[in-house]
Amino acid sequence: RSLFAACSLQHLHYMVLLYISKTATMGNTSSQPKKNKTGKKVVSQKIENAKKTNILSLTEHKLEEIPEEVFHLTSLRTLDISKNKLQRLGNIGRLTELKTLNCDDNSLHSSAIAPISKLAKLQSLSLGKNRLEDPANQSFPTLPSKIKTLKIHHNSFSSIPKQIVDPKLRLLEKLDLASNNLASIPAGISNLVALTELILDNNVIVSIPNELGQVKKLKALSLRNNYIQVKSTSFTDANPQPIPASVFEDTLLIDLNLHGNPMTNTQLNTFEGFDAFLERRKKKKTTALTGGALVSMSVCGLE
Repeated sequence: RSLFAACSLQHLHYMVLLYISKTATMGNTSSQPKKNKTGKKVVSQKIENAKKTNILSLTEHKLEEIPEEVFHLTSLRTLDISKNKLQRLGNIGRLTELKTLNCDDNSLHSSAIAPISKLAKLQSLSLGKNRLEDPANQSFPTLPSKIKTLKIHHNSFSSIPKQIVDPKLRLLEKLDLASNNLASIPAGISNLVALTELILDNNVIVSIPNELGQVKKLKALSLRNNYIQVKSTSFTDANPQPIPASVFEDTLLIDLNLHGNPMTNTQLNTFEGFDAFLERRKKKKTTALTGGALVSMSVCGLE
């Protein structure tokens, strides 16, 4: 009898351990990130739902082309086709109600994005991590005039296409051209009268044009990891200040990031107009401490 009891106890102990092990395994499985389902049925279901919501996300579906059914969603407002294998946008120009379009991380060349020019109501466009190249062949399209946010980071531009600084883009507020191969900024940047944020990180820029000082609403300028340097702080026509005084004095700039450039904070402090920039930041910091918007107060990322 005692032997039977001992065996039963041992069996019960084993069952408890087995239960705990299974529970733990189930817990670990549920904590793992779910992989995006990419089957045709899933795509069809998403398209069907988009008829009601006017929002469609087909990100990470390994698509080589946009399904034809998408082009029948003529009331669609938001479309995310990022992280696929797209080389063309097909008849996307039919989606005339589209306001937000994300095409990041595909294989699109400049000529492939031509249909975007037909999206008259588009306000936000992201084309990062594609194969957009220099506009020498004039293939870069005219952009819709209502665009407010334009992201073209991680492409292959060595110059900024004139279509991006078109005077018609009077509503453009945010422009991201990081991680290209840009050596300069065109004088046409002054056409972007509504621009408040300009991101030019990870390029090969050595100086900023005076015309940027005409962008009166500019508040944030990021130039991390470029080649802006100071050979001598005795600035002359032959040795101009790499960031003009007008950028500091004539804009609303309060956030300037120069981290990773071959210059020092001491050199930056010698720039004409820099005092006006610091004073404006000081006022912003005071506002932040009394309940306003808080901005980063580190001095431009330089040592």
